[in-house]
Amino acid sequence: MATTIKVSAELRDRINRDARARGVTAAGLIEGLLDGYERRRRMESFGRAFRGADQGYWDEFRDWDVALSDGPDDR
Repeated sequence: MATTIKVSAELRDRINRDARARGVTAAGLIEGLLDGYERRRRMESFGRAFRGADQGYWDEFRDWDVALSDGPDDR
């Protein structure tokens, strides 16, 4: 299914130029850019959650790390 979005002629030309340079369609370029943007947002969210982890989280993390260890050679 195709649809039309309204963009300026300048933006359309930029999209088409960059798509050609990458060897993809305009839709492929936009999809790749959006995928990258969404991934960065998820990683930023993960980073905020990770930085906000309290000591209880790290204690449990350590307990599971030890419990799941295969032995002294598991590094």
